[in-house]
Amino acid sequence: MLSQKKSALTLGGRGRFHGPPVREAALSLIDEAVVGGARLQAACDLLGLSVRTVRRWRRPETSEDRRALRHHPPKNRLSDDERRRVLALVDSDEHRGLSPKQIVPRLADRGSYVASESTIYRLLRQAGRGSRCRARGAVPPFEPRARQVIAAAPNQVWSWDISRLKGPAETSFYLYMIVDIFSRRTMGWQVHAEESMELASRFIRSTCEEGGVDPGGLVLHSDNGGPMKGSTMLATLRSLGISPSFSRPRVSDDNPFSEALFRTLKRPPTYPARAFRSLEEARAWVAGFVAWYNGEHLHGAIRFVTPDDRHYGREAPLLARRQRLYERARRAAPGRWARGTRDWTPAGPVRL
Repeated sequence: MLSQKKSALTLGGRGRFHGPPVREAALSLIDEAVVGGARLQAACDLLGLSVRTVRRWRRPETSEDRRALRHHPPKNRLSDDERRRVLALVDSDEHRGLSPKQIVPRLADRGSYVASESTIYRLLRQAGRGSRCRARGAVPPFEPRARQVIAAAPNQVWSWDISRLKGPAETSFYLYMIVDIFSRRTMGWQVHAEESMELASRFIRSTCEEGGVDPGGLVLHSDNGGPMKGSTMLATLRSLGISPSFSRPRVSDDNPFSEALFRTLKRPPTYPARAFRSLEEARAWVAGFVAWYNGEHLHGAIRFVTPDDRHYGREAPLLARRQRLYERARRAAPGRWARGTRDWTPAGPVRL
């Protein structure tokens, strides 16, 4: 009988009693059990209480439950108007499809601070929209493992790979892409109807020439595919003074920077759902993607600046403006900042 009544008194299934009415009911049940012959310890154990707690409840000086069930809103809580403003910004045409991690830096670059990323995520959860990461096939952030190659500036370490694009009549086109791992900038790309080491060799050479990059001392990382390790490719790299670097055998994620670039290319809603009808169409789409990626995409691994900004040394003043904005926001409402402001210092060297 006592166990049946227990569920009516416990909250959240945790065996915890709150408030004078529930407490008095629990004491009544214990008294009833003891009168019926049960031991006090056994009755308390069944209700999830200690004998010490029951005795304290019975003492006149401590009989009053001082744990008033009042929920004081935190002093740093956003007002209703501010919450509506944040959700309206998130749902605007400009920010639709972007995560809070992308929205916050964009607002900061316009001199506007409305809330932190964590606050926006919390408001979205409370509104029943989860994390709101709406990019198709979104995956968790990728953390590359430490390797021996370090890039402390642009054009020190490049990564490259080849990815298939759907062509007409179940054929494939092949997208060749190079990314600078320090700046995440796409340094070169080509789309061909075939995959070969001869095309790859010409691609590497033309990327250096068109970008005005001195290849001497450059490290070029890739996986272990045929076009990457073919004799023609290795001869080209040797003639240019480029040091080849390859993924470890049977390690599928050892070329993370190129894999992340292709994932960004193929996962967003703007990627065509149908196959490309021609090489020209595929090349035109990739050209638009590269222009957006280098010049507009705020990359999370480099403090949400664009690859072009980092590659050409424009990140420091931009991040300094964000830092000043956050410091002003903290001074304006210090109660809303439990810790220091967000770290807007430039990202450091990159390890492969």
